[in-house]
Amino acid sequence: MSPTILLAFIIGYFVLLLAVAWYTSRNSNNDSFFIGNRNSNWMLVAFGMIGTSLSGVTFISVPGGVGSGNFFYFQIVIGYLFGYIVIAFVLLPLFYKMNLTSIYTYLEKRFGINAHKAGAFFFILSRTVGATARLYLVISVLQIFIFNKLNIPFEATALVILLLILLYTFEGGVKTIIYTDTLQTTGMLVGLVVCIIFIIKALGTDFGGAMSMMSDKGYTKIFNWDVNAGSFALKHIIGGMFIAIAMTGLDQEMMQKNISVKTLKDSQKNMMTFTAVLMVVNFLFLILGGVLYLYASSKGINVPPDDLFPTIALSDAFSGAIGIIFIIALISALFPSVDGAITSLTSCFCIDILGINKKEGTEKEKKRTRLKVHFTFALIFFLMVLLFKAINDKLIIDFILKFAGITYGPLLGLFAFGILTKRKLNDKLIWAVCIIAPLLALSLDMLSSPAWYEARLHVKLGLQNISDTIFNGYKIGTELILINGILTFTGLWLISKKSSQSVNRLQAV
Repeated sequence: MSPTILLAFIIGYFVLLLAVAWYTSRNSNNDSFFIGNRNSNWMLVAFGMIGTSLSGVTFISVPGGVGSGNFFYFQIVIGYLFGYIVIAFVLLPLFYKMNLTSIYTYLEKRFGINAHKAGAFFFILSRTVGATARLYLVISVLQIFIFNKLNIPFEATALVILLLILLYTFEGGVKTIIYTDTLQTTGMLVGLVVCIIFIIKALGTDFGGAMSMMSDKGYTKIFNWDVNAGSFALKHIIGGMFIAIAMTGLDQEMMQKNISVKTLKDSQKNMMTFTAVLMVVNFLFLILGGVLYLYASSKGINVPPDDLFPTIALSDAFSGAIGIIFIIALISALFPSVDGAITSLTSCFCIDILGINKKEGTEKEKKRTRLKVHFTFALIFFLMVLLFKAINDKLIIDFILKFAGITYGPLLGLFAFGILTKRKLNDKLIWAVCIIAPLLALSLDMLSSPAWYEARLHVKLGLQNISDTIFNGYKIGTELILINGILTFTGLWLISKKSSQSVNRLQAV
């Protein structure tokens, strides 16, 4: 398909986003940017959060992973269900009771300023790296199939995309993103369903026949009961549960949208509706992966997993329509994860690091500070995308889950310690615990999976014999985040003492 035509549709899509942004950001202020004036429609929030949760990585890497991992990824999705129940009925009531703008303010009220700063820091670190990794993957696909053919360099593509995202987020923030995410989630889901239909039709069968063919290949196997495997069912389910709690419930980007809903009851309805839809959508992505591999096998296509979907969708075998649908769906999957990340990082840095809500000053002065931070994060995103390009590792979903397991562990430990205990922490030692615990978790993971790190670091770690001796073939998987959280919780216990004062202070809020 002509890259010029695809580019024209991308430009048209951006124009539509800018029109929505202009309409929704009228009369906006800092409160609109940070929490949407606490007046967001819960149904729009629930639907828009689908796009934020999935991102372009899910759109490409989850289908690509079916060839080697069958439907094992759905074990993690089952774990998400239990995690979202905890968020809806444990975390959201707490956040609403305290009337929070930033969820990390809870840590300051419970433990002190260092806990607050540590929580904000680990969110900023994790979200910056995770969002830019997702951005890099999608830009790489667009670059290969469109912009290289137009002789547009990668750096220019990344810069223009980030500038366009800035244009529709810098004024309205969360208030705007609620609507643009709804539009983009619609584009992504329509694209997903249409692509499945097109590819099944190209296989010369119907949905039932395609499922039967996938079953014969073993693709539809959901549960893995091999205890030593990284995809062992219980590890995936438990790991998925705590990934959901940490990466949604303790994540300012996701909770920023939830607490923008007027009432707790509506926010809980939002969370559970989002959960039900997310499970269905993830299963559709796995079905897409299965039919992609069936089609690739029938046509002798052999490409890396993350290139499979774009290679087939943009091939000459299909009409131009599916190529356009794929590109629109892909960027619809990309933007909710990037625009929300930049907005939430701006909010977190302004509120949790700079304390903009506590400082005196006019609305205009605070807005000027917020805009500076917003543009700074956009620049950081650009530099990080260039760094990922230099590394050039497309197995992004594995990296994101590993990195999340390391950086969200301290958040999981801090919030769990605050909610489950009445103990008071030595504020001066909180940073030490939050740094040492992830390093210990990383060391354990490297010992259990030396080959994973060797392949990415391109060095000989010399850890295979140690791994076989200590772990007896056991591989740490998605439960890394739980291990990290437990190590953080244990470290916090060691620097704590009995006291009801901190809890009384919190209850007085």
